[in-house]
Amino acid sequence: MNTSKDLTRYDRQIVLQGFGKEGQQRLSDASVLVVGAGGLGCPALQYLAAAGVGRIGIADDDVVSLSNLHRQILFTMADLGTPKAETAASKLRQLNSDIEIQYYQTRLDVSNALDIISNFDIVLDGTDNFASRYMINDACVLLKKPLIFGAIAQYEGQVSVFNVPDSKNMMSNYRDLFPDPPGDNEIPNCAEAGVLGILPGIIGTMQAAEAIKLITGIGSVLAGRLLTFNVLTNQLYEVSFSPSKESQALLPADKQSFLNMHYKEVCSINDSSIVEIDATQFKTLRLQPSTLVIDVREENEVPRLTGFEHAVIPMSKFYNELGTIKAANVILLCQHGIRSMYAAELLHEENQEIKKLYSLKGGISRWISELNS
Repeated sequence: MNTSKDLTRYDRQIVLQGFGKEGQQRLSDASVLVVGAGGLGCPALQYLAAAGVGRIGIADDDVVSLSNLHRQILFTMADLGTPKAETAASKLRQLNSDIEIQYYQTRLDVSNALDIISNFDIVLDGTDNFASRYMINDACVLLKKPLIFGAIAQYEGQVSVFNVPDSKNMMSNYRDLFPDPPGDNEIPNCAEAGVLGILPGIIGTMQAAEAIKLITGIGSVLAGRLLTFNVLTNQLYEVSFSPSKESQALLPADKQSFLNMHYKEVCSINDSSIVEIDATQFKTLRLQPSTLVIDVREENEVPRLTGFEHAVIPMSKFYNELGTIKAANVILLCQHGIRSMYAAELLHEENQEIKKLYSLKGGISRWISELNS
């Protein structure tokens, strides 16, 4: 950022008190990955490019459709049927030819997320499903990357910033806010519930603002705070949240654990052959013939189980051990009842010899709490 053209292009923000040439240089030196070139991603991309963020990444595997145009205003009728990521990159280069635009015509998943995200300073999540949100969050936590969250539904939108110290110098992530993934059918998406076209423009622009503040150091970002905006009433309100030990236990411990995660299954567990049981049912069922109890917690998690026969297969190694599990009935345990459901779904898909799968609802923590009450 050292030419007269740069000074002219960015003059209106360079003259801002507290911003100046230093702030503009920080933008020029920064990189932001936007996951999803949809309703949230489009306005965020436009404002990040216009502001002069030096390198912008776009990850999206979709194509432009007619139903996108009422809210994804980066695209036009001429773009119908074209790949979103490539088309968005072309439009942004026309907006600002002095910055670098990279695009990934792919859907982020466990096989590529760590490699792609590691190339950027900040991640902006513009996805619209829970499986992707949990996956992106976990990858950002592992890589220690700030994550700017946005979500929209009907007339309301939300924004927050994760993996950044808050006013108390604590760092929270998406799982601290939403520890339990809902099933994909529990909460309708935009196609089912609808969304007012202008709302993603507002929320996506807010996400871009959080990225710019984070990069330049001006103002305060929404770390440890969830901002909700209702477009019908123009009301804004905040909810504060903090990191918790319970949510930390749900995160993959390392890269291999992340690669073994099946996020789509995590957010769509509804098979009738998987049954959640309480502590009383567990006491009875574990005594039934041909029943195997498996603790899927990692080896460093306490308390360890005693007093009854059980196997220990940590979640980080579980996928590789699926074929070794031989029993008609399997009861899965973890600390809070989340990972055990993941494991049950994996077993249901990969091991056809098992007739019935059970998961201890609330996990070992709730079981112990009930014993002590």
